[in-house]
Amino acid sequence: MIFARDKSQMCNNLLQYAHVYAWGREHGRKVISMRFSYKYQYFHICHTSLTGFGWYLFAKYMAALKLLPTASFKHSDCDREALERKMLRHKHIVVSGWNVRFYDLFLKYRKEICELFTLDEQYTAPVKARMDEARRSLHALRLVEMTREGEGMSSALALGVHIRRGDYAQWQNGQYYFDDAVYAAHINRFAELHPDQTIHVFLSTNDPSVSAEAYQQACPKVMIHHFKGSAPEDLFMLSECDYLIGPPSTFSLVAAMYRDIPLYRMDVADEGQMTSESFRLFDYWFRRII
Repeated sequence: MIFARDKSQMCNNLLQYAHVYAWGREHGRKVISMRFSYKYQYFHICHTSLTGFGWYLFAKYMAALKLLPTASFKHSDCDREALERKMLRHKHIVVSGWNVRFYDLFLKYRKEICELFTLDEQYTAPVKARMDEARRSLHALRLVEMTREGEGMSSALALGVHIRRGDYAQWQNGQYYFDDAVYAAHINRFAELHPDQTIHVFLSTNDPSVSAEAYQQACPKVMIHHFKGSAPEDLFMLSECDYLIGPPSTFSLVAAMYRDIPLYRMDVADEGQMTSESFRLFDYWFRRII
């Protein structure tokens, strides 16, 4: 039995566990998520038999008493080959640390990982209903306008924009803490790249001061939507979009994972860097986590 342990936030934990899960799947070993046994109770994995608070307590105290060995991938320069040999050597072991990486195995078992982390319907159903309603309302309005003008109806795109604030003021010395003007410029740049399509922009943010009205004023060529959802609701919302924009973050990366949504990562504030070719799929950004 492998017990996957880590700290940090939801999507970091998801990816860390998934690497360990994929390794265990390849080697015929069962893997228990200690983190999802008691926290982030939004996913299918939280309702499976091997994910429960009892398993979390068992592994935590067995490891503390040195009755369970630990393979720690805490440091980026850790000896991964030696740690993997340790994992193979012990039938029961705790695996911890953000730097555990089995990229090829993760991609091999990606479908199973996505199924394990399917969000519960109580979080997805309301969001899907609101997104569908937003699209229908604008479609009806545009249909009337096109009929009056004698034009054809343009196709619609859903763009998810992850506005990350909060801890990003300090993380990486604030390098990716962008203001509203930067995000608005990126939205407008996206609109320039898709001039013949109606664009719905769905905002996801941990900043309560973000205003849909302000973004609508700054981005008049698109339709702005801001549901002010919880973390699982916003994750699902982004995963339902056609394109994603956001700074380096595992949150938008995981959202892209489910349906391989093209993602533009805002590594710099200059929206001029955005081209159609700079939207990349999950497996590209997955290997380039900052």
